[in-house]
Amino acid sequence: MNDLTKGKPISVILRFALPLLLGSFFQLAYNFADSMIVGHTLGKTAFASVGSTASLVFLIIGFAQGLTNGLAIVAAQRFGAEDLEGLKKSFVHGLFYAAAISLVLTILSLVFLRPILEIMQTPPAIIDHSQAFLTAMFGGLTFTVFYNYLSSAIRSLGNSVTPLIALVIACFINIGLDFFFILTMGWGVFGAGFATITAQAFSVLYLVVYIHRKVPHYHISWADLRLDKENLKKHAQLGFPMGFQASIIAIGALTFQVMINQLGTDAIAAQSIALRTDQLAMLPMVNLGLAIATFTAQNYGAKLYDRILEGLKKTLLLSLAWSVVFAVLLILGNRFFSGLFLANANQEVLDLALIYYVINGSCYWIVAALFVLRSFIQGLGKGFIPTLAGFGELIMRASVAILGMMYFGFYGVAAANPAAWIGSVLVLIPSSIIFTNKLKNGEDI
Repeated sequence: MNDLTKGKPISVILRFALPLLLGSFFQLAYNFADSMIVGHTLGKTAFASVGSTASLVFLIIGFAQGLTNGLAIVAAQRFGAEDLEGLKKSFVHGLFYAAAISLVLTILSLVFLRPILEIMQTPPAIIDHSQAFLTAMFGGLTFTVFYNYLSSAIRSLGNSVTPLIALVIACFINIGLDFFFILTMGWGVFGAGFATITAQAFSVLYLVVYIHRKVPHYHISWADLRLDKENLKKHAQLGFPMGFQASIIAIGALTFQVMINQLGTDAIAAQSIALRTDQLAMLPMVNLGLAIATFTAQNYGAKLYDRILEGLKKTLLLSLAWSVVFAVLLILGNRFFSGLFLANANQEVLDLALIYYVINGSCYWIVAALFVLRSFIQGLGKGFIPTLAGFGELIMRASVAILGMMYFGFYGVAAANPAAWIGSVLVLIPSSIIFTNKLKNGEDI
């Protein structure tokens, strides 16, 4: 376990964030593996079918990730306050919510999958492929939810290394199974999704064994499996707003995808490539955000307010610096990044991808601030404001995507993400100023 209330703040945050960053890199790597193997072996149509599902995957899995991260904030605060009995109760109540949500999400996503793809105006050439891929992904949602919850629970104790190891194991299993299911078994895009879910099942098994052997704080007996109203409410107040926040953002992404789908397969392929590079750009931002959330939660539980402010300031500067550096690399090396995912892309796809890189890359500094400030507020135990920021993202992304497509085509749609980031920080910045002023004055929020 790792107590984040001791040591130089930025050093503690970076030590915690580095395994998170490596873990996210491996997670992204096996997502990339699906796309690269599909693109290089099954062609542009299959590649576009997998890429077109990203916003829908984000809607379902993003909710689960937001929920589990919110549940873990409670655990981190209790760990920082050295409330070990409350910590165990937090783990039990988190398990309950993870089990319930995984069941509900699996049923709903499989029942309504085809109608949603049709509402999204998924082109006829790729809709069957998209459905096959998502059937595999959503059929194994239980493993996805429990991987995210167990990882979040372990990270709340300051341990970011163990989730990294679980992801590394899953990454190599996923890549091997991709080749087996796609090339040997001939399962096509369904095989890519099934490989990802199978790999996540192994990562869940690893985390369960680790907790059994190494984390006595989370050892539970039948007597511990009791739910109480107070803890159910406390965890719901943080978990569900963070889950809904992710879903609200995803609804905007779905609107974005609908607009892209109307522009044809080349536009879908270009957006699928650009989406992967966005994920690569945001890796450090996301993980610095996760680190500052846990750092803030533990130190808030310990009432070390000045320490929180120092960590926030330096993390924000670091994230902003990365956003500028990567944007320059992406725009200058656009053909290299595009070629990673589609070896024989035509010139139209490459040109559209470059448009996306320029418009989005020049605004990465905004999303860098977004991730850090949103996580800081979440670490304080405030779930409503990030949800409100999510509404800002939804309104801006949806409106700009729709109007942009009508008047400017791909250029207008590509501007939807920067508009969404602006809509979010307009909520987060004034809220962060209010909270930091309270912390400076030593006030409990």
